[in-house]
Amino acid sequence: MRIRYMLLHAYGMGGTIRTVVNQANAMAALGHEVEIVSVVRRRDKPQFRLHPGIALHTLVDQRTGIRADSLGRRVWRRLRGKIVPHGEFAAGYFTERVEKAVIDYVASVDDGVLVTTRPALNLISARRAKRNVVRVAQEHMNLGTYPRTIREEIVRHYRAFDTVAVLTASDQRDYERVLPGTRIMRIPNAVHAVNQTPSRQENPVVIAAGRLVRQKGFDLLLPAFAQVVKEHPEWRLRIFGTGPRKAALLALIGEHGLSGHVTLMGRTSRLDDELARASVFALSSRFEGLPMVMIEAMTHALPIVAFDCPTGPRDVLTDGTDGLLVPGEDVDAFAAALKRLIADRDLRLRMGAAAAATAREYAPENVMPLWENLFTELLRAKAGSDTRAWR
Repeated sequence: MRIRYMLLHAYGMGGTIRTVVNQANAMAALGHEVEIVSVVRRRDKPQFRLHPGIALHTLVDQRTGIRADSLGRRVWRRLRGKIVPHGEFAAGYFTERVEKAVIDYVASVDDGVLVTTRPALNLISARRAKRNVVRVAQEHMNLGTYPRTIREEIVRHYRAFDTVAVLTASDQRDYERVLPGTRIMRIPNAVHAVNQTPSRQENPVVIAAGRLVRQKGFDLLLPAFAQVVKEHPEWRLRIFGTGPRKAALLALIGEHGLSGHVTLMGRTSRLDDELARASVFALSSRFEGLPMVMIEAMTHALPIVAFDCPTGPRDVLTDGTDGLLVPGEDVDAFAAALKRLIADRDLRLRMGAAAAATAREYAPENVMPLWENLFTELLRAKAGSDTRAWR
């Protein structure tokens, strides 16, 4: 079968990019004709490995024609398009030119499966893709997180899809409530591998990873860790990722006297190695879709401390078995959970082993057949519908 995946920026480093590339790689390895369409391109090379059978195409190459602002930063022209609504987290990407390129591409597709991977792209596909194409909308963030402008557009247009795919059971219930009669499928993202090097629980290191943005709650993690080091000064926190809040987080590190205890590590291509050398993984997010970096940490037998945020952590973790869930944004409770694990190596080992067992549910061999079976079923149904239409 022919499968096209559309990503906003296939050359980037985000969790959605990684999971969609993993899925595309698996479909290509099964012998399917797979294409990844990157709406924009701002880097020379993809950050994640692509199967050699995948065709990678770009709609708008933004490596050239970039001007600098007064501070020397690269900026792109921002005349807004007309379909992507305000409130979409990546709305700034969708200039008039970019939106038109997506519309033109989507309208040109006339066979196979078209998978779009965020509300902006989903809304364009719902409105402009041909009906003989199997249209699948992937949602990588929970419905309740979106502002009202986006939720209204979802309710208005998502019924056009053959399937809306979501990551968690709680999100499936939410989408079924607002889109009665629309097929909503829960298919979790798959980790890239489950047979990973386990933590030996020997290093006094807590690890966290994600974009340095408000969503990830590192501004909550830092004061929690400040409480930890008062009792366990030998422990260190390493935060991997880049983003616009780096300066604010550095200031917060200084404010809490954590300069010798916390390091913003930046981007790494060896996160698996770093996870294997850590002893606890901290998920401090205010909201999530399905936190894949947390599940990847679990493949390394790392126990988890996580805010019970919407959605994801509770859909994966069993509190007290493979991790500790604390009330959302409760810094004191988060600090207490970290201290509980830090003080008890045997507990870390038990929870880490349970975490590794839980993570196996997200192995590629368990998840990828769900996608292949879904696409096959939808293509057959579409072909049958087209045949009946000609009788």
